[in-house]
Amino acid sequence: MEKLSRQEEQAMQAVWKTGEGNVKLFLENMPSGVMPYTTLASTIKNLEKKGFLSGRLIGNAYLYKPLISEDEYKKKFMNGFVKEYFADSYKQLVNFFLEEKKLSPKELKEIIDLIEKQASK
Repeated sequence: MEKLSRQEEQAMQAVWKTGEGNVKLFLENMPSGVMPYTTLASTIKNLEKKGFLSGRLIGNAYLYKPLISEDEYKKKFMNGFVKEYFADSYKQLVNFFLEEKKLSPKELKEIIDLIEKQASK
């Protein structure tokens, strides 16, 4: 699965938030002024061509629905991101955030607790 552009991700966020809908509904579920209707409509068509959405004609309007969940996309994107930028090492990823002071000791402790909780299942 290919990485989406920022514009495509913004459109998919609106689709995931809406569920099945048309371009007008997706636009209503986006922050004001992010992109004009025509841009969103073309982006939606591209996402359909790429296999992220399915579309069907109902009357004179197309209804679209996601073919991949937000969680599935995040999982595939993050796995590729860690592989490409951190030599497939989540340890290096966490270390990066520590060095950049993006994680506090309290947050790191919470992450460790989550890992230990998962390991005990």
